[in-house]
Amino acid sequence: MSFINYASREINCKIVYYGPGLCGKTTNLQFIYEKTNPQNKGQLISLATETDRTLFFDFLPLDLGTVRGFRTRFHLYTVPGQVFYDASRKLILKGVDGVIFVADSQEARQDANLESLDNLRINLRENGFDLATVPYALQLNKRDMPTAMPYDLMFRELNIKGEPTFEAVATKGQGVFETLKAVAKQVLHELSKK
Repeated sequence: MSFINYASREINCKIVYYGPGLCGKTTNLQFIYEKTNPQNKGQLISLATETDRTLFFDFLPLDLGTVRGFRTRFHLYTVPGQVFYDASRKLILKGVDGVIFVADSQEARQDANLESLDNLRINLRENGFDLATVPYALQLNKRDMPTAMPYDLMFRELNIKGEPTFEAVATKGQGVFETLKAVAKQVLHELSKK
């Protein structure tokens, strides 16, 4: 649900990075933030809980072109990975325009990937969205790990609608911008239909 600011001629879009704990959501945002021109980005904001965990969302406005004479500004968020913070996950999905699911490629984390993906479906539905129609991409992160599952197996288990799927090593920036561009392109396509 993009927000249009007629005074500044801007369309503000929200992209949410979703996935299990420690899969690389925040690493994706930090890499994008570091590599983005300072004139095109806002402040990276990280919130923490009383237990001192990095939490909730990182916020990054990012300019990526125009639609019908309006400048588009993307706001990137991460959700907390722990299921304990489900209410926060749900709240952060409110008004989402696109979702990037970051999966941890380590074999021991596949159950957490599947649980988080199921949780995404539920939380999107509770916010009035359907994963089958929302702009969406899948990122298979940590491909450099020795315990990384084969790509084909992960694709079969996690790709749900033929969405763009990218192999990534977020710590090195591999696959990070490709994943973001895939979702941003889908969001802009949806905006141009309105």
